[in-house]
Amino acid sequence: MSGQREKKYREKNYQEKNQHRESRSQVTDGRHGGPEQTAESTASVRLNKYLSDAGVCSRRQADRYAQEGRITIDGQVAELGQKVLPGQMVCVDGRPVDTEGGVSHRRIVLAVNKPRGIVCTTSRQEKDNIVDFVGYPERIYPMGRLDKDSEGLILMTNDGELMDEILRARNGHEKEYEVQVNRPVSERFLKEMAGGVPILDTVTRPCRIRKTGTFSFRIILTQGLNRQIRRMCEALGYRVRALKRIRVMNIHLGELPTGAYRELSEAEIFELMRLTGKTGPAARKPTRRQRPD
Repeated sequence: MSGQREKKYREKNYQEKNQHRESRSQVTDGRHGGPEQTAESTASVRLNKYLSDAGVCSRRQADRYAQEGRITIDGQVAELGQKVLPGQMVCVDGRPVDTEGGVSHRRIVLAVNKPRGIVCTTSRQEKDNIVDFVGYPERIYPMGRLDKDSEGLILMTNDGELMDEILRARNGHEKEYEVQVNRPVSERFLKEMAGGVPILDTVTRPCRIRKTGTFSFRIILTQGLNRQIRRMCEALGYRVRALKRIRVMNIHLGELPTGAYRELSEAEIFELMRLTGKTGPAARKPTRRQRPD
């Protein structure tokens, strides 16, 4: 009899342990809403719901982002269906989701010294696209174009409104270039370039131009037609050998090495915003980042 009693005791003890384990599992999974539910279970939320509630994207889009490895939680790549706990930092494409909902939007404006051969596009199908070339840790876009065969200053930003303001042709923002051509620069050439040249079924706006050498000149444009300087020169019987942009509005290329970039200073951004007519909390002190080697 003692053997049977011992067997029944073990079976009862085993059942009680299983019941206790199941009860704890239900509380942790949030299947019970009673007072014994843990604080962690009530506060945690699935990643896709977290991003959806924050207004970042839909739940379905959040799942796609997770599958593509574009979301991190506390610096670690998030998994599909992972839960977020209070105090954890969630980032989408390296940009943190703030506590009030939405992706934080620190205004980024870079001055990049684009070398020849790099294409001003965000398309990853172009192996020499400027986004991959710069390799900035946050998503940014080039402001306008600079021909593949040209070099010099190109601005890049994550601020779509600022980019639109700068690119609008009617605003007439200045861009300055250094140009070398295959023939001696004549006074007639300078006069015709300054007055406007017929290209692309239009006549270019009057511009400022001055001779800097036998085969070179500087020109300031207030419009951005496709390959404008090259087409203007060709229309007058000249061929461009080298073209370098040295200024966009108040931003100068200066001594920035070829292939390097820098974040604009607070004063530069303030003036850039003033020139575009934008108001509001525009000038924020940028975080310094190391230039690429």
